[in-house]
Amino acid sequence: METQDTAADRGAFAELGDGLSIGVQVEPEFAAEVDADRLIGLIGRVLREETLPAPNVEVALVVVGDRQIQELNRQFRGVDAPTDVLAFAMLEGEAMPVQHPGIPLYLGDVIISYPRAVAQAAEAGHPAEDELALLAVHGTLHLLGYDHDTQERKAAMWARQDALLGQHLVD
Repeated sequence: METQDTAADRGAFAELGDGLSIGVQVEPEFAAEVDADRLIGLIGRVLREETLPAPNVEVALVVVGDRQIQELNRQFRGVDAPTDVLAFAMLEGEAMPVQHPGIPLYLGDVIISYPRAVAQAAEAGHPAEDELALLAVHGTLHLLGYDHDTQERKAAMWARQDALLGQHLVD
């Protein structure tokens, strides 16, 4: 029996115009549950509404399971447990790299755990797709320099998330 895969199974790449490019890869076991087009749209909205370090930028979004995100969390943060989202910014604390005019500046990767998103959505009492949206926006804001390491910075980041999502999903 032949199965039909989706763009998210293979990996999707969207050029949104305005110099914005977003690559999405979803683990096949979650592909039917993840609306990759919605996540691409939300990340595009973040990129359009924020100040970008270059006129042409690219972001990657990857949706994985707990095992994969736990390994990344252990390897890069020293925490041997799954987490909901990781953001790997390419420009963190670095000077602006030399950029060829025709090549987008790669901002980094947003990695989301689908099982963590589902569990957190159930705890918060909202749909899993809303939690995925929150995590995609949250991770993208991290790529752009937002953080929640102090109360002041957390308040600013949460307010920005709420504005971009059009709803309040997290305290």
